[in-house]
Amino acid sequence: MAPSAPLPLPPEFKDADSYVESLLQFSTSCELFQTLCGGVHILDFFTREPSLYSTVLPESWRSWLEERDIHDILDFLMHEDLQKFAPLYKEAEQPWQTKEKAIPWRGGPLPPSSLVEYAKNIRKHCLAREFKPRPSRHCGPPNGAKQPPMPRSIAIGMKPKKIHEVENFARYVDNLMDEIKEGGGRELTHLVDFGSGQNYLGRALASQPYNRHIIAIESKQLNIDGARDYDRVAKIVKKEKIMRDKKQFRKEKAARKFQEKGPQSKEEPELEVSDAQIESAANSAQSQDSISASEPASLPPIKDDGFGMPIRVYNPKKVSEEGQGTIQYVEHMIQDGNLSPVLRKIEEEEQNQRPEASDATSQVSAAPKNLMVISLHSCGNLLHHGIRSLLLNPTVSAVALIGCCYNLVTERLGPPTYKLPTLRAAHPRLEKTSTAFDPHGFPMSDRLATYPLPGHEDGEAESSTGIRFNITARMMAVQAPQNWTKEESESFFTRHFFRALLQRIFLDRGIINPAAQSQNTASELGSGAGAGTPGGTEPIIIGSLRKACYTSFTAYVRGAVSKIAQQDSTSRSTLICDSIAAMTDAEIEDYETRYYHRRKELSVIWSLMAFSAGVVEAVIVVDRWLFLKEQPNIQLAWVESVFDYMLSPRNLVVVGVKREEDNLV
Repeated sequence: MAPSAPLPLPPEFKDADSYVESLLQFSTSCELFQTLCGGVHILDFFTREPSLYSTVLPESWRSWLEERDIHDILDFLMHEDLQKFAPLYKEAEQPWQTKEKAIPWRGGPLPPSSLVEYAKNIRKHCLAREFKPRPSRHCGPPNGAKQPPMPRSIAIGMKPKKIHEVENFARYVDNLMDEIKEGGGRELTHLVDFGSGQNYLGRALASQPYNRHIIAIESKQLNIDGARDYDRVAKIVKKEKIMRDKKQFRKEKAARKFQEKGPQSKEEPELEVSDAQIESAANSAQSQDSISASEPASLPPIKDDGFGMPIRVYNPKKVSEEGQGTIQYVEHMIQDGNLSPVLRKIEEEEQNQRPEASDATSQVSAAPKNLMVISLHSCGNLLHHGIRSLLLNPTVSAVALIGCCYNLVTERLGPPTYKLPTLRAAHPRLEKTSTAFDPHGFPMSDRLATYPLPGHEDGEAESSTGIRFNITARMMAVQAPQNWTKEESESFFTRHFFRALLQRIFLDRGIINPAAQSQNTASELGSGAGAGTPGGTEPIIIGSLRKACYTSFTAYVRGAVSKIAQQDSTSRSTLICDSIAAMTDAEIEDYETRYYHRRKELSVIWSLMAFSAGVVEAVIVVDRWLFLKEQPNIQLAWVESVFDYMLSPRNLVVVGVKREEDNLV
């Protein structure tokens, strides 16, 4: 059931304990890593003196990087065989300084040995991401052969990336349920999907060949409506029939038409409506009513979950006669891992609906539930809630969760670092929430929460222990630089160059205050493992713009200012719009001309940040595994890859299985 190693270890490590200790030691002691992962921000690239580039990177690195193409640098960081450099350094002493003695690398000198060593350390501490597809235990060819594709009816609405994810994770979950039963555990009766969205995963698991029973929990009614649409279009549930009176329908239609357009004029005589047209319209309305759940009368009532949160439970629907699975939707905002309010409301609805339900659905509802919580790309703390559900609910026996959106994870050991909109007027609530310590945030495990930070062994302050990552570090951990193409990386670099340059304009025009100038060293910038960015300027949130805005810097500036004007009408927004509007296109173009030679420097820093953040992701994933390992009622816990990294970079599933004696009997 579980893989031979509980973590996908890099080849340099043979056991999880030595890997975890090395990972935590490196992430808390390497000053350059801390600087690149949370200690600097691209917005400050052109607003600091001396520049971030010269402050952060050693001179030997800068000398070598200046001579290399940015795409060669990316290839060096991500793909180059770094082991081959060791014997070459013996033949060329200080190769990056003495070109005459240097042995060439791609037509130039060798990279500095310290840069090679840093790249080795980053790769060494990133989790392995190799993926081997599992065969289905129900059907399909043996291991290693190509698996049968997902039926088109189930794949409706999915893009190739989503099809790859659903196919592989559905197969993985189904196999895991069987393996838990074969390993001596109680049979898992239902799958609870946290944040089910359009229920792509649940729809696949409820259908042939898996036929599983799904409880899909989603906070947005719009997503549930869309999921139910797909269920009907895919014909895995029957369409509800609605009988209509044709004459009454005609009257209602005429009344609606009168209200919308007013009485017909003599020049526009009312058209006769045939019975066939009425029938067609009635069928269309019937189809719309049966597919759409937007009308209040067609929705189950909203109730209170007992903790002040609204909850709406839909009746379970049996899939087509070919299968035996069911799908039940629950509209609810998950605030923690306690599922008792949801399960209690489900049981109440089942008791009310049991006489009306079909025999098969009634039998499933009446049977005691033994649950496994699953999620395909849980955003932020949702994965933490899923993991804690294994501890807080006696009916939950296992979890299999894939996380994403680390930037949405809150912080347990320090104030949250969400990018609050600075164009908003001051509000006491902003200050209050900014100093809240979220018990649901990162880190989850006691191991990371109490880990002693190097250099603070004798300190008594809370900041002397505990690993922290701010939002910049967590945002970078979502990147997948190994997958960047040349076109994609150039697009990233252009966007960041334009945004950093606009920040310089904001500074020169007096819209933002200058950064507090200090002789920061790389050590000072990186202290605290993502504790903040000393001396940084205030962020002005712009967000994404239309593609046309990135054709030139002038177009970007005009587009950004236009969006700021639409987003807010405060005095600061007015100042931005008035100040930038007074600039001519020539003045804006002059900024690009003066700073363009530093675009490559920004690209190098961004690439190093994205490359280094692979370790941030490793720490976050390991923290979740450690949390499960620390719980006495958890029998097994592991992490493994379930997708092809090139198709879906967030491909690590965290699995936990409860001890049998701790399950609901």
